Amino acid sequence: MLRFAQTAESIGATNSKLAKTALVADYFQSVPVSEAAIAAVFLSGQPFPSYAETTLQAGGALLWRVIAELSGKSEGELTEIYRKRGDAGSVAADALPAKSDSGISLADVQGVFTEIAAARGPGTKGALLRQLLGRATPLEAKYIVKIIGGDLRIGLKESLVEEAIARAFDRPFDEVKRANMLLGDIGETLRLASAGTLGAARLRLFHAIDFMLASPVESAEEAVRYFANAAVEDKYDGVRAQAHIGAGEARLFSRTRGEITESFPELPSALAGLPEDAILDGEIVAWNSIWSAENHDPEMAETHGRALPFSTLQRRLGRKKVSERLIREAPVAYLVFDVLYADGELLLDQPLRERRRILDELLARPRKAAVQISRGQSTLAFDNPDDSPRVPVLAAPVAVAHTPEDLEGLFTAARKRGNEGLMIKDLDSFYTPGRRGKSWLKMKRELATLDVVVTAVEYGHGKRIGVLSDYTFAVWNGDRLENIGKAYSGLTDEEIAGMTQWFLAHKTSEHGLRLEVEPKIVLEVAFNNMMRSERHESGYALRFPRIVRLRRDKLPEDADTIETVREIFEQQHR
Repeated sequence: MLRFAQTAESIGATNSKLAKTALVADYFQSVPVSEAAIAAVFLSGQPFPSYAETTLQAGGALLWRVIAELSGKSEGELTEIYRKRGDAGSVAADALPAKSDSGISLADVQGVFTEIAAARGPGTKGALLRQLLGRATPLEAKYIVKIIGGDLRIGLKESLVEEAIARAFDRPFDEVKRANMLLGDIGETLRLASAGTLGAARLRLFHAIDFMLASPVESAEEAVRYFANAAVEDKYDGVRAQAHIGAGEARLFSRTRGEITESFPELPSALAGLPEDAILDGEIVAWNSIWSAENHDPEMAETHGRALPFSTLQRRLGRKKVSERLIREAPVAYLVFDVLYADGELLLDQPLRERRRILDELLARPRKAAVQISRGQSTLAFDNPDDSPRVPVLAAPVAVAHTPEDLEGLFTAARKRGNEGLMIKDLDSFYTPGRRGKSWLKMKRELATLDVVVTAVEYGHGKRIGVLSDYTFAVWNGDRLENIGKAYSGLTDEEIAGMTQWFLAHKTSEHGLRLEVEPKIVLEVAFNNMMRSERHESGYALRFPRIVRLRRDKLPEDADTIETVREIFEQQHR
């Protein structure tokens, strides 16, 4: 473990990606394959392979408590170290007693991680963690804690670990990357690379593949420059979800590859009716199935419904149990726009036009439930014996655009339907997991901006260690300020450094990493939409807020009011 930690320190000390890759490759070559396989998982910043459903369930509070017990330092002393260092692992390295060697191996650490994952209750987990960190040197403890936290913070992404495997064992990078994508286990990928058998990797259902990503465009004119014949879909404000279906079971995964099936318990029974194994890519949205098609595009009316605001869907997120009442009050639909695997065939290397044809055929096949086929697209509507609402699984409607005027018309129609904007896709594009190229484009525009007053600030993480970069802001409700959101992007490093000095000089109270400040700084904040929320005292929250600029030309009393907020909200939901 000590050698692993020393290597990680060297990796973190260089900014060069080539140097990082070389250091990892040299390490892999210098240790047994069994040790290198464990290290590959740990260097990816996780305690277990991606495909594994094992989790440690050892949160920051537990780590903090164990570090405090072993170090004997006070809460204030640990907080001060955290402000300087920025993560719990570095706190452990600075706070724990010095020790030259521990004799802990990577296999020992992996074994304790497995025990912690299997243990029940914070007491048992804490005892195991205390024993492990008590044996470790401060440097080893630093990286044990970082792995538990899921982020090494040494500038090493999983793709660089893949490159290092390719370099260490002289294998093509694309073969390494593909094997890791299919297996969801970079340790097993390393073993196959060392044996020269990467081609033996096979897809694991119920392990999320990285999602293909889209690049933003500012205008319709810019979009049409990338490809002539664009497939155009509405950009829905929901949760991107990959559905894995096989052996009568269906499970859903988010963009972070975490499972979200429990938040949408009515969807698996609908999806499991598909006639064979499949992996679908789509968007889960809050959905109103009873919608008049009057004054709307006929093509879109074929869906027999429309998407509802994200605030409706948000009620479902993160819940371990969703009641029948909530299912009825916040109904959902799964809008499918791609298929990655079907009929035993991986489809990533098929062009979008072919994948879309396969998707339409897949959704049109007979199912183990009542199916409705509407003109122009396939619609699944499953009758449930308990008389619960039908759950639509829909092929997302697609239009074709050739000119900026075509796109502008489609954009306007999408916004009228309450959607964010457009997804514009090259019909000849392959599905490239995890990549953000120009084959998929997204076109959306900010709903509005607000002038707000900063009321609290927090210390940042990573590159923003030691500076106050997370700003909570408010609008006026009469003569009092009420918080409406929080943003941490939009300002330059120079602006953040300058504002940090100002906030430190004008703090009114301090609560750990959070400082209440004098309400004198005005920001202009942009956002995509607005929703009702109990999280903030204003009763509203902004979706994807970002700082446009500091408004040094405005006084706090010039900031926007709750009346303006209500007007924007009501206009959005007309």
